[in-house]
Amino acid sequence: MQERSSVAELANQLRRELDRYSPGGKLPSSRALVERFRVSPVTVSRALAQLAAEGLVVTRPGAGAFRARPRSVAEPTGDTSWQEVALSADAAAELVPRTVDASGVLVSLDAPAPGVVEFNGGYLHPSLQPERAMGAALSRAGRRPGAWSRPPMEGLADLREWFARGIGGTITAAEVLVTAGGQSALTTALRALAPPGAPVLVESPTYPGMLAIARAAGLRPVPVPVDADGVKPALLADAFAATGARVFVCQPLFQNPTGAVLAPERRGEVVRIARDAGAFVVEDDFVRRLVHEDSGPLPRPLAAEDPDGVVVHVGSLTKATSPSFRVAALVARGPVLERLRAIQIVDSFFVPRPFQEAALELVGSPAWPRHLRSLSAELKARRDTMTAALRLRLPELALPHVPSGGYHLWLRLPDGMDEATLVAAALRSGVAVTPGRPYFSAEPPAAHLRLSFAAVANAGEIAEGVRRLRAACDEVLG
Repeated sequence: MQERSSVAELANQLRRELDRYSPGGKLPSSRALVERFRVSPVTVSRALAQLAAEGLVVTRPGAGAFRARPRSVAEPTGDTSWQEVALSADAAAELVPRTVDASGVLVSLDAPAPGVVEFNGGYLHPSLQPERAMGAALSRAGRRPGAWSRPPMEGLADLREWFARGIGGTITAAEVLVTAGGQSALTTALRALAPPGAPVLVESPTYPGMLAIARAAGLRPVPVPVDADGVKPALLADAFAATGARVFVCQPLFQNPTGAVLAPERRGEVVRIARDAGAFVVEDDFVRRLVHEDSGPLPRPLAAEDPDGVVVHVGSLTKATSPSFRVAALVARGPVLERLRAIQIVDSFFVPRPFQEAALELVGSPAWPRHLRSLSAELKARRDTMTAALRLRLPELALPHVPSGGYHLWLRLPDGMDEATLVAAALRSGVAVTPGRPYFSAEPPAAHLRLSFAAVANAGEIAEGVRRLRAACDEVLG
């Protein structure tokens, strides 16, 4: 964190001083900048790279950095208005027009402005990421024999075997495809299992990224409500009967956003209902490795208890490592596996081999179980800190369920409190929160917020964020 702030500070200082140099003029040497600002050569290099990316500076290897020359002739402005017709022409023939909208996903991907507490993040704060272990794994992976050659299309055999062992049951490496993250795996699964225009059953509320995938594919998400024990089987059966859907997407473990775990008595029933409907269950097992210290034994994935190929399983390393460590598994058995494989090959060929080799190095190192144990304890501590702060400062926000896994809490707002107004007021108060509306495929029953406790630096930042959210609530309530 200190290195990153130093880079930003140095870049800002150099940006302010650029007017001292004429266009094309040479900036001080890296050594001079190191001595003047008392920073490391890496900080200087990264600050200059940032200015170069902004078009303010030109760097020349062996010569130094120079102020960029302004463009003397303005580029002619083109007319792109024709695209409105081209992009909308196909929609008239589509049963369910495709909607490519990333806004619900960007809420948890966009980094807030400096100084804003990040309660909207969807990934671990850098202090929680195994950065040193990942760096060492990547370094070792690059030296493996054949590390830069083409991998098997399905993924490295040893990595597929590792994912299969993690699922358990009778799943084998032959039934595993390595994908570039969970989002890619879900995209492949929905394309393989449902034709454009078809309904797809989803939990309500559910992950906005999955809703975006479905709508971009021209599918029609149909909500099935969840409670503290996961999806309601009776309503799931009714939804299959009413819609004729052939796919149900669910998160049985620490569901996003509610944190619910599918109850033991419902697990087999959900799979049975789908099989009776001739449908697939897409199991998004996205945070199995973000279990809290007080959780107790976890239920096995649904795929481990499904011999008939009803469940298509998605599991990822990303959430427990880094947003840039995009290695996941897509698991299926039966004829559908070949369709999944074909779609993945057409879309992306394969996951780059160095990433797969690095994943093997990471999960096979002694640092991996140490990281998971440390993460489990830290997530519990952060959850407890946020829960206590909310109950003390914001008792009017209902917290119906405190999960024992995952990285966020799901809060219901008081009746009459406008969700969008509170989100805007929170940002003015210096805390970014996630609105609940994007998690619903239809009209939500109430206003909600999702608060992440994993994307912030420490417990002190959690307490400060809740204090700022209290100020925002006071502003909204007047």
